[in-house]
Amino acid sequence: MSDAKQPATPAGKKSSTGVWVFWLVTSLVVLGCVVAGLVNSDSGDDDVPAPTAQERGDTVPILQRSADSQGICYGWVLQDYFSYSDPLSVGSNLGDGIAVEENPACPRWVQVDARVAYTSESSESEDFARIDVTGSADITTSQLLRIEQGLERFGLTEKVFIDDPGWAVTRAAVTLPLLATEAGLVEPAATPTVDAAATPAPLPGTSSDLWRDRWGYFLAAFGLLLLTALLVAVGLWQRRRQLRREAEKRGARAQRRAAARQAGKPDARTPESR
Repeated sequence: MSDAKQPATPAGKKSSTGVWVFWLVTSLVVLGCVVAGLVNSDSGDDDVPAPTAQERGDTVPILQRSADSQGICYGWVLQDYFSYSDPLSVGSNLGDGIAVEENPACPRWVQVDARVAYTSESSESEDFARIDVTGSADITTSQLLRIEQGLERFGLTEKVFIDDPGWAVTRAAVTLPLLATEAGLVEPAATPTVDAAATPAPLPGTSSDLWRDRWGYFLAAFGLLLLTALLVAVGLWQRRRQLRREAEKRGARAQRRAAARQAGKPDARTPESR
């Protein structure tokens, strides 16, 4: 019974099983490659960073003061060069997220339009940025070009926009009022004036609060210094007293030896006296 032969598997069945295993392994490899590609594409290395909340919050009030004084709106737009979605950041004197272009509240406007491109490490192309200054229809192309060229005087070059796009675009926005004045678009912003009728705030007291607020610390420090000086003085006095006693003892021994020599007695320290 143990020597009975098992029935042989048909050749067609073996072939179909091998094909099934081959396609299963191939599908798993392809799926793994697709997943790896998706994960790497979402790594964020090519994402252009937008301005931080603090950068936007610091920029809007500056633009508001300039717009109220000069009668023209100022804003910024930051975009990913390769993205066709909404801009990464938009802001103006009207607030964060509010654009000045085609805004009824801004018949005259100037804005910085920055488009930054980050390429992947495997690409031979380098990162680059395109910075344009656009404005309303009443502003000439030469005036906008002059403002655009003035950005480089403030160090806002293409390299700076590539290194830190968020900071660069908000920094460029706050320079627009000055550059617009230089281009002859508007008058200089009004200098804040001091109300003559306002009562000036009293000056702070000239006396320092150092002693009044920290007298306990100074008193403790003075006590420690006094105690240290006292201990040093006592130590010196005891040391001098010890040295004086040792000198007196040496003098007394010398006198006894001299008296013994005069009396003809051998010196206790000589070999004959031992």
